[in-house]
Amino acid sequence: MVERNKPYDTFGWGVVFSDATMDNMRRCDPVTAGEIQAAFNHWDDIELHFKGEVIRSGGHGFVGIGRKKLLNILQARCEELGVKLVFEADVTSDTEFPDADLVVACDGINSRIREKYADVFKPDVVVRPNRYIWLGTHKLFEKTEHGWFQAHIYKFDENTTTFIVECPEEVWQAHRLDQADQEASIAFCEKLFAANLQGAKLMTNSRHLRGSAWLNFQHSGTCSTGAARWC
Repeated sequence: MVERNKPYDTFGWGVVFSDATMDNMRRCDPVTAGEIQAAFNHWDDIELHFKGEVIRSGGHGFVGIGRKKLLNILQARCEELGVKLVFEADVTSDTEFPDADLVVACDGINSRIREKYADVFKPDVVVRPNRYIWLGTHKLFEKTEHGWFQAHIYKFDENTTTFIVECPEEVWQAHRLDQADQEASIAFCEKLFAANLQGAKLMTNSRHLRGSAWLNFQHSGTCSTGAARWC
């Protein structure tokens, strides 16, 4: 496996798997699934807080785990099985592995491989209209004068919660968040969701991004978002 980042390094907060995904993992690799199961946080109900009301629905079945913890488990499993791990190597083409029988490229929504072989994969990438910023908080739907913001909140380890703030493009621009740096954006979100945070602070792990940390979700017909890894 060839990885562009450092050993046990990752970006992001938590990873969410459905119960069905965990069932598939148990069938394919029960050892890894067992390690993940020992570390994850499970929930079945989802609550929607809107205009002072709380609507709860059940039967969803999801688990959350910190990305770094998950990465540690997967890399340790590779070492246990004798997989050669190469780090801090930014692969730019599948032709760097001429002796390989199979190359699996996991290089995310902006995949170089998918672009290179676009005539084969025929990708259909759609940039979704809403803006979002991916934050976190240690604290275990708001309308502004310009429109709605919503927060997707879920716990992924013992001490930390993912806190994703999303809004339509026109609302984002109306609040001049397109001109805000990361610190200003965090301060805005802390003020907006003060009732939910109850004094807790929001954290960012997007210091590596230049300028605004607000992004657009992208949907692809051939690949979903993911970290850059080459196996």
